[in-house]
Amino acid sequence: MASHPPRRLSPHVSDQKVTRHPNNTAGTERHRPRPLAALDPHGLLVLSHTLFTCAEQSEIVRLAMRHVSALGPYHAEAGYLATDDGLSRVPGHDVGVPTVDDTGMKELGEADGSVSVPERSWTWAFGLRGAGGLLGYLVVSSHSEPDEQGHFLLSTLVGLTSAALSLTVARAPQHDNAGELSRLRTERDTALRELDTMRSELHLQKTVHETLARVAARGGGEDAVTQALYELTGLSALIEDRFGNLRSWAGPDRPDPYPVRSPTSQEEMLSHVAREAGPVRVKDRLIALARPRGDVLGVLAIEDPEATANEHTMFALDQALRSLAQELVHMRELTEVEARLRRQLIDDLLEGTDETSAYARAEAVGHDLQRTHYVVVVHWPGNAANSSFTRAVEQATATMATRPLITRRGDRMVLLTEARPDDDAVHTALARELGTPDGAIGVSTRCDSPDGIPRCYQEALRALEVRQNSRQRSGTTFFDDLGLYRILGPGNDLRELEDFVREWLGQLIDYDAGHDTELVETLSRYFDCGGNYDDAAAALTVHRSTLRYRLQRIREISDRDLADVDTRLNLQVATRVWKIILGGRR
Repeated sequence: MASHPPRRLSPHVSDQKVTRHPNNTAGTERHRPRPLAALDPHGLLVLSHTLFTCAEQSEIVRLAMRHVSALGPYHAEAGYLATDDGLSRVPGHDVGVPTVDDTGMKELGEADGSVSVPERSWTWAFGLRGAGGLLGYLVVSSHSEPDEQGHFLLSTLVGLTSAALSLTVARAPQHDNAGELSRLRTERDTALRELDTMRSELHLQKTVHETLARVAARGGGEDAVTQALYELTGLSALIEDRFGNLRSWAGPDRPDPYPVRSPTSQEEMLSHVAREAGPVRVKDRLIALARPRGDVLGVLAIEDPEATANEHTMFALDQALRSLAQELVHMRELTEVEARLRRQLIDDLLEGTDETSAYARAEAVGHDLQRTHYVVVVHWPGNAANSSFTRAVEQATATMATRPLITRRGDRMVLLTEARPDDDAVHTALARELGTPDGAIGVSTRCDSPDGIPRCYQEALRALEVRQNSRQRSGTTFFDDLGLYRILGPGNDLRELEDFVREWLGQLIDYDAGHDTELVETLSRYFDCGGNYDDAAAALTVHRSTLRYRLQRIREISDRDLADVDTRLNLQVATRVWKIILGGRR
């Protein structure tokens, strides 16, 4: 693995070689050095000291062979020293049948290369070289090829071993010269510096992992991810949804108000970032996309106006992105489950379901079914199978006091909402979202309990049907406003007729019952006589002035304008239903 230059993190992350902690002794300033194991996780610093103090070449190779397994899932298969007669196997620390063919080693021709070992997917002969050429081989195997870090560690071990072998050669009287010793010391110092760089890098990476692990252990959350990323990098961190809306910010200089890109600019930015393998710089930001399953679930970015981000910053951003992706996938799964439960609930309510169960299920999904509700049916020709139609309905009704229950029935969307829509407000919002006003909405009367929802659903369908068969087919129709049309459609029962009569004659019926008068009968005879005062008075066997008085009382009590054509029609139909179908019941 190639070495990397140091990376800058925030002041919260120390890059010192030794971390000091205060002890518990009062009144002292003494510190303890950090344990060597933390500074040298792979033991190469300790090994280097042993290798360079060893005078026996075979012992150097054996030390290196014994240390191979400390670097990872690797095994030292064999060690060789170069002699005048060729390669000589160094007796290893393992006892058993040799797994490496000595003849095959000679075929390498002093080059590094792969060798065949049974039951090993990867076996490599690392050449141990000095100034005079090949000094020997170290043969290492593994069940899979090492990653970049593994290559770096193995190469470092080979370099230290080669340097130690060269040092033993240099110690011989015939090879004793100051220049060679200086070169060997330089190699050693270089190897130690590389180890120190690797230690620093591993320490910082460990800090990133531990910080994000604490975030996950505490339940995660978008705010926790951005706060952790800000603490690790010292740069402001933020999360946007895929539409560019800010969801979380940690750090200084948060814009207020937060700028929102146009849909076109947002899609262009997402496409540009998605084409790259990692974070992408867009103006003053480093941007990465959370898309664990292909779909963009969110955007994670850091503010870097001075372009100070380095490889450590990129590493922290990448790890934070992984945490965010897991969080967003979890949130999407919960949202999908909740949406499915809400759809199942409203579907059952529209068909009729047990009231106790309905209350419990509604509470489980956060919907208060104890309140009054209205059923709203929406139909927009040409958008029935379009998923954007569903999203448009959800967005258009998002401004209501509480989130409605929504389901699809054929080519229509059905909503159960606590708030009665304001005239054409929902229709106007939908027309804006869908780009066309050619749609209709039907709204039921108020529903006070779950067992009344199926009836309200039929009312909303009836209101929608009347709207779509009228001269002005687009817009919103309320069942309350249908008047006579409420009882002209199919499927109306006695209860619907009673409701219609109560709506138009209820105050007069109650007044007659409480005062022993006959105002409803008077109104009925008046309509039967075509509004003729003389004929109506004769039919009622009262004086003409008495009839006029009664009609005036009817206007006052019912608050109806008998001169209005639609009002007269609805009142006349109501009196006929009251007398003929309901038998004049009060």
